[in-house]
Amino acid sequence: MTPPRHDARNGAAEVLARCAELDAFTAAPDRLERVYLTPEHAGANRATAAWMERAGLTTWVDAAGNQWGRREGSTPDAPALVLGSHLDTVPDAGSYDGMLGVLMAIAVAERLQETPLPFALEVVGFSDEEGARFGKALLGSQAVAGTWDPAWWELRDQSGVSLREAFTGFGLDPERVGEAARRPEQVVAYLEAHIEQGPELEAADRSLGYVTTIAGARRFHLRVLGEARHAGGTPYPRRRDALVGAGEAIVAIERLARASDCIATVGQIEVRPGAVNVIAGQADLSLDLRAATDDERDAMWDRMRAEIERICAQRGLTVEVSEQHRASVAPCASWLQEVIRTAITTTGDSEPMALWSRAGHDAMAVASIADIGMLFVRCRDGISHHPAEEVREIDVAHGIDALERAVLGVAEVWHADR
Repeated sequence: MTPPRHDARNGAAEVLARCAELDAFTAAPDRLERVYLTPEHAGANRATAAWMERAGLTTWVDAAGNQWGRREGSTPDAPALVLGSHLDTVPDAGSYDGMLGVLMAIAVAERLQETPLPFALEVVGFSDEEGARFGKALLGSQAVAGTWDPAWWELRDQSGVSLREAFTGFGLDPERVGEAARRPEQVVAYLEAHIEQGPELEAADRSLGYVTTIAGARRFHLRVLGEARHAGGTPYPRRRDALVGAGEAIVAIERLARASDCIATVGQIEVRPGAVNVIAGQADLSLDLRAATDDERDAMWDRMRAEIERICAQRGLTVEVSEQHRASVAPCASWLQEVIRTAITTTGDSEPMALWSRAGHDAMAVASIADIGMLFVRCRDGISHHPAEEVREIDVAHGIDALERAVLGVAEVWHADR
């Protein structure tokens, strides 16, 4: 199939303008923050649905709060090729992580309105990839994958609101969350476009790359327990300072990760009682651990846990560990890698870059029901999860062209296999 010609720059400009419009749906006036099951989430869904409808898609919000659009294929009730990414953000976010991929997918759907396809075409804006509200990532896409865990209903946000309560407040029925699940026979494949969130494409002066695999991630909550006592009256031999122990553990985590191919990050720490003249009796910290293989990641966690326990024991402290998230490494299907690689060559890059994603994505959850493929778009200096996220219009233009060509490439493979 040969795609029709378009003014790609104008399409990219519209996508970027829509990203800016989504910035208005924020919980804070001075920064972008849009988390799961909030009024801001609902507003972003409504705006995205309007753009989907303009692209000729029939829209709905599923039982987990994900925003969908669909056009039928040449055969009624045919399985769907799904394009998408996420609409939620981290606190103090940039404008493109997730949202760019959803809006690029809508742009492709709009371009292909009059192009016959042998399957249905769907676009999804997943609702909770980041896990910023309840501490559990991929809630929206895991509901679609049919891997929802009832234990999650008791997760609570910082205000004490449970996930079950948030569902009800959003107008969703917790008892119907299973209706969001899709069966493997309903999905041809899943393609996700996303900013790279790393510096490799920029360093190579490339607009686009294709993803080979997505890192397996585990997230933990660590609680270091000591004894809160007077800062002036307690000599060092009597101190059981949880904050000092947590600090030493953080340095050990970085040391172990830097000596390996793993990535480990402590992004949060909270100290109690938190007074200037009181020794810390408790320190709570997060740990995000990633690697290219599950075995590497798990072996590194075993080493880190042993080292943290050794540090704490040496200081008269104890440590409690709870795991909050686990996602297996998700390889991209080889045939979709080839489809996307070939699609990138049509934009003028004769040797597209292959990259493995150190960041997690909704594609990881969808991989349990369908083959996945990912397209990376260059972002300035690799910055992400920060207001300084920035993409170039020409790179977005190339990305839209490549994603459109990839849809047609999937159609060619699908037709040949049937």
